[in-house]
Amino acid sequence: MGLIGERYNKQVTAAGASAVPIQETASNNSFTVWQKLQLRLITALGVAAIRVLGPTLRISVSIEEDGPASLEARPMILSFWHSCIFPAIYVWRNLQIRVMSSDSFDGEWTGRIIRRFGFVKVRGSSSRGAVRGLLGMRREIQSGTTVAFTIDGPRGPRYVAKPGPVLLARATGAPMVAFHIALANAWTLNTWDRLLIPKPFSRALLRISRRIFVPAEASEAQREEFHAQLQQALDRVREFAEGNVAAG
Repeated sequence: MGLIGERYNKQVTAAGASAVPIQETASNNSFTVWQKLQLRLITALGVAAIRVLGPTLRISVSIEEDGPASLEARPMILSFWHSCIFPAIYVWRNLQIRVMSSDSFDGEWTGRIIRRFGFVKVRGSSSRGAVRGLLGMRREIQSGTTVAFTIDGPRGPRYVAKPGPVLLARATGAPMVAFHIALANAWTLNTWDRLLIPKPFSRALLRISRRIFVPAEASEAQREEFHAQLQQALDRVREFAEGNVAAG
């Protein structure tokens, strides 16, 4: 966490309420004509698949003790694994949740899809524009909204949490909350994250963790401890969801 944490902590102090609002859409100037055509196709297919398959899911929700009162609770700093982004888009739709996403090709088509389901893209990623993205997410939390991270994205390593939520929780006082959505029947794509696409009428179990608060005075060592707690929460909700979805 060291370098990102130091840069972020220095810059959040300078970023006040008068900062320029984050842009929701990315420029297409960096993409080739072929990439632009691909973006249109992938976006259309992704939106259609979620609209067709999402309503068929048989969804159950389970929340750990001291978890949020509901999906509408705010502000929260949500974290989840990239593999369950498909059902997550449907389950958490239309709540105006802010999601940090890069301006890369993958980040662009993801951003286009999620905007169609009531999410708002905040530019940035763990690998490029990290500080800008975290500052943007900080402003969103301070305005009272919930933000979310695909916490092992954009390219892995799979099931390894990055430190952004801990830094935001310390800076804003908003709680970290992890969740996982397990599917009883799904297609698994041959991608780095083993992306899950639900089969029609599959059971889906959403497991939400307890809230984790990071004190503003937390030291570097304590931030590492909270990072470990977030990793444990992500592992715990995934294990619970995958172990119980068939009985849902």
